[in-house]
Amino acid sequence: MNQSSSNQDGAALQSIQILSFVLDGDWFGVEIGGIQEVLEYRTVTKVPRTPAFMLGVINLRGKVIPVVDLRRHFEMKTPEPTVDSCIIIIHVEIDGESTALGILADRVKEVLEIDMSNISPPPKIGSRVNSNFIYGMARHDDNFIILLRLARVFSSEELQRVMEQTETLPQPEVSSENQGE
Repeated sequence: MNQSSSNQDGAALQSIQILSFVLDGDWFGVEIGGIQEVLEYRTVTKVPRTPAFMLGVINLRGKVIPVVDLRRHFEMKTPEPTVDSCIIIIHVEIDGESTALGILADRVKEVLEIDMSNISPPPKIGSRVNSNFIYGMARHDDNFIILLRLARVFSSEELQRVMEQTETLPQPEVSSENQGE
């Protein structure tokens, strides 16, 4: 995911596609390749003894999906969900296996194609988010979008703990009502 990245033909990437979303008034973005879908906000079932950033779990087509709040992880304000709140289902690698994880967002903005020349390295100071999590700062119109490295946002130990807590939960019954959720 750097400027010298190349596609299958060996040509350098000229742009990336990102999903942009808002957390506590700031724009963030993640490459769309790791995103499964965006869901309307729904009730999240709390799970005891999980990290503070884990909201709980949801039932998605018969699978238990953990949902995390990046605002808590980034030590931002955490208001109650609104009509614009949504859950972005992403895939992260845990022990070499792709695992679905939900991220709560205040709202999703849009899918953007960002020219690589409009991406700057993350600032060394001044960001509310640890710069190890940041791939770069993308300029779009008059705004900056903080591009996240999802693989680095949570430590493997944190994700492993979340997944272990989730795996101990009984898998929900799949009825004809929630097949399409």
